[in-house]
Amino acid sequence: MNVFQRHVREWVTSVLGRESMEDKDIRNHRFLEEAVELVQANHCTEEEAHRIVSYVFSRKSGFIPQEAGGVMVTLAALLACLDVDMDVAAEVEFMRAWNNADKIREKDAHKPRFK
Repeated sequence: MNVFQRHVREWVTSVLGRESMEDKDIRNHRFLEEAVELVQANHCTEEEAHRIVSYVFSRKSGFIPQEAGGVMVTLAALLACLDVDMDVAAEVEFMRAWNNADKIREKDAHKPRFK
């Protein structure tokens, strides 16, 4: 695990609790939410997103480490296309999160739970 991951793990555990950090469903849902928000900000439509989700779920499930690598590669390519430095974006967002821990904790308490 790299240093950034360790810092994020510590932050999530500190702000949202160990249960939230270790709950695969919560982590899946929060990741998917952020990924959808990124493509929404880049003008992907809801219809396109639904079609992509249907396409993905029509296929066999993948291998987590390979899919994680695919996420990193395609995120790097998207951000390069948008001229966004992914390391800078990650650090800026992480510092924003640290500075807004109470607001994030409150917002998280009201997020929908899908299981």
